Amino acid sequence: MKLCKYPVLAITLIVILLQSILTKSLCADWPRFRGPNGSGVAVGGEAIPVRWSKTENLAWKMPLPGPGASSPIIVGRAAYVTCYSGYGLDRKKPGEIQNLKRNLVCVDLKTGKLRWAREIQARLPEDPYDRSGVSSHGYASHTVVSDGIHVFCFFGKGGVYAFDLEGRELWNTAVGTGSDPPVWGSSSSPILFEDYLIVTAAAESQAIIAYEKTTGREVWRYQSTGLDGMWGTPALQSRSDNQVDLVMMVAGELWSLDPVQGKLRWKMPATESRQAYTNVQVVGARLFGSSGQNGGSFAVELDDVSEDQLPLRLWENNVAATYASPVVNEGRIYLVSRGILTVMDAHDGSVLKKQRLEGSRETGNRRFGSLDYASPVIANGKLYWLNASGQTFVFDLDDEIRQVAVNDLGSPQEVFWGTPAVARGRMILRSSKFLYCVKTDGEVDGPSERP
Repeated sequence: MKLCKYPVLAITLIVILLQSILTKSLCADWPRFRGPNGSGVAVGGEAIPVRWSKTENLAWKMPLPGPGASSPIIVGRAAYVTCYSGYGLDRKKPGEIQNLKRNLVCVDLKTGKLRWAREIQARLPEDPYDRSGVSSHGYASHTVVSDGIHVFCFFGKGGVYAFDLEGRELWNTAVGTGSDPPVWGSSSSPILFEDYLIVTAAAESQAIIAYEKTTGREVWRYQSTGLDGMWGTPALQSRSDNQVDLVMMVAGELWSLDPVQGKLRWKMPATESRQAYTNVQVVGARLFGSSGQNGGSFAVELDDVSEDQLPLRLWENNVAATYASPVVNEGRIYLVSRGILTVMDAHDGSVLKKQRLEGSRETGNRRFGSLDYASPVIANGKLYWLNASGQTFVFDLDDEIRQVAVNDLGSPQEVFWGTPAVARGRMILRSSKFLYCVKTDGEVDGPSERP
């Protein structure tokens, strides 16, 4: 085939082909917090084991340079996760804050061997570790995001960094050094829209900022004190009129921004909660949300929204979340809070089932309460939820919704705060000390450290 006769057409076809290949590849990946568009639902049919332990269905575990509350992602044949080191590792002896560093780690998905790691010096001033909120999650709470070509990190006051997949730094920029009113730190993860990297710097500068992903140039900034009390990650919602909304839950309200220009399109009351820890879930034209204290769950319809017409509220109830975001799948909403799985009908919000997790260890402490930060994920018709002690609860999502396993990887020295990543027949879990890979036993992958 001679392409030179129609060079423009040939280039166009090549671009379309490359985009198609990249899109299909990313569909098999888990490229951001909670996977595709933050849904928490794995695509593809590769089975994840139901049961595992330190000796069964554990392909590898790899030591990490430090703790963190961020979640891993999977892109291609590698897993990426952030950590922090040098300061804040011991509440009684936190060390010197000028020694604080953030780390980005890239691990081979098959072997568990370290491909590369990058260490980034903290920007000061930082919130000290003796603050109650910071010491309950540390300095690496934002999950990285990838477009299959780059990896983007948000480190709060440490700023935003872009790397290629080989670990070469491409650019970095500061977002501010402010603190939220209670000084709890920040945790919102960055997301991608077309050529933009969108960062929620709620604590650092009371702003949502879009950057050109290849250069780091700031494209737009939406600033508002209404972002105080927000720790969730926005989602993108495509409407039937080909418009895309950047949607998010803030304290007491639901917001939509134009992701191209950064202008507020609309806002409406959501719940009465003064904090917004969780992410909204987008399914077609519907949006689902759950918030914590004095809050509840709700659903709205976004297809007929205009400047004069707010989203239609479909239902609301008093089922509240804590830190874990709900997951929506095949007409049901699954929410885990304080050791109880609640199942709701996505159509009308009615509670279909409430079930206490069997065999659960108590997590958290008297000062902070439950510190179960991970959100549930769904893969191959099963729901998986990881608590802070390292127990993963597995449910069959048939009509009975039965707990079928509780799998334990924890030790007294470890804390599991990140949400698992699921792709390519593997589940990646992170603790304060290790990165773990769970897969069905079969061919040995050659781990860097056998359990």
